Amino acid sequence: MTEQEALVELACRLFDAGRLAKSSAARLCGLQRPAFEAELRRRGLAVYRTTLEDYEQDTRDAPWRKAV
Repeated sequence: MTEQEALVELACRLFDAGRLAKSSAARLCGLQRPAFEAELRRRGLAVYRTTLEDYEQDTRDAPWRKAV
């Protein structure tokens, strides 16, 4: 494993554990965001992290809720 491969692996694991934001993890391993997202996909990791607050806001603001 090269140093670059190790940095990508570390960045992916830290992002997956919620320890680094995606932009920080991409910076850590020297990748642009799209390339970092591709590395996450290649490893079967979620590219986007939805929080409970995101879900609640999305469902509260959903168009079908306003029609009721």
